[in-house]
Amino acid sequence: MSHHLTSRNPALARLVQEGYELEFRPGLLLVHAVPYVNADAQIGYGTLVSELSMESPDIVGRPGSHQMHFIGDHPCFADGRVFAPVQHSSGDFPLGNGVSAQHHFSHKRKDKDRNWIDYEDYYVKVKTYVDVISGQAKIIDPSIDARTWKVATWGDDTTPFVYSDTASTRAGILAINERASQIRVAIVGLGGTGGYVLDLLAPTYLPEIHLFDGDKLHQHNAFRAPGAVPAEALGRHLHKAEWYAEHYSNLRRGVVPHAEMIHEANVHELSQFDYVFLCIDRGQARALILDHLRSTSTVVIDCGMGMNVSAQEQKLWGTIRITVSTPANRDEAARLMPLVDREDDIYRSNVQIIELNALNAAMAVLRWKRLIGMFSDDRSETEGTYNTALNQVGNKPGLL
Repeated sequence: MSHHLTSRNPALARLVQEGYELEFRPGLLLVHAVPYVNADAQIGYGTLVSELSMESPDIVGRPGSHQMHFIGDHPCFADGRVFAPVQHSSGDFPLGNGVSAQHHFSHKRKDKDRNWIDYEDYYVKVKTYVDVISGQAKIIDPSIDARTWKVATWGDDTTPFVYSDTASTRAGILAINERASQIRVAIVGLGGTGGYVLDLLAPTYLPEIHLFDGDKLHQHNAFRAPGAVPAEALGRHLHKAEWYAEHYSNLRRGVVPHAEMIHEANVHELSQFDYVFLCIDRGQARALILDHLRSTSTVVIDCGMGMNVSAQEQKLWGTIRITVSTPANRDEAARLMPLVDREDDIYRSNVQIIELNALNAAMAVLRWKRLIGMFSDDRSETEGTYNTALNQVGNKPGLL
């Protein structure tokens, strides 16, 4: 979190100049020492927590919500009755970045015509909440003041991102997204599907994403890659792994390139990962990897695609697949995966089907997010498929 926030944003600078005790954490604004009255009609001090919406790494936007969280007892009127003007819900609210609140408040201002209006900046939002809550404390002690004049502090940004993830804080799902923060992941194969797997994993809180692919970046690869590969990059003779690591460094740290194919001499490296995404079209390489990881705790999510051309209609049709191999279902999962090479598969000809690459990757990453508890998982399927001709999703339940 940049220390330039208070100098480059007038609303935040004004809060600091007026003496409010602020703390900045990635995507969050904390206001400490807010006086309030508790249920015993005693004065206490709590912390207001707001999402912090960013337009750029150092420039804040308008508040993304009129709501705030609160750390402390629920504020009350001066006589100890619950303070209804801010009341919304109470419970345990993990907000991420080590912050957990006990209450969720909702309070809007009214304009001169008594219409509810949103907050135009963080100064107005913070001051409105502080004044409303501490006003009851001032009835008991008129000298009470939230302005402590303590220097604003910045929490350490331990996320993998180059700039703050304000998308998660705006949506209120930062604590859910942080479930990926202790997981080690590798992607084997950076053809069409592997590139999209990386694209979907890059905005997650994974500390590192390791890339394994020994191929160079060529022009035909650009037409199956997420985003737009610049022409100048094609002339630099980079490996795919190097290009992707460089490209995604614009967003995050920890994308680690391994410009090599997986073979018998290096397959042991995969056992250090919690999850391995297999995005390769070589059955023998798949068999090698599965055999080596059989006795490990590594979970393998295998992506596959089988495509055909209808001779009469000259239309493509086929099935995309994701299969999950865990320590509990190694043999079952292996029977569902192609472990020998098929030279007649049209997919091997690099037919341009990027929408299926993207869908295959999305299915794999969604399966992974369900496995680690970011999404609910009611099916716990070993295999998921999508048939292009039938527009149909299928599931094979199994032991995971």
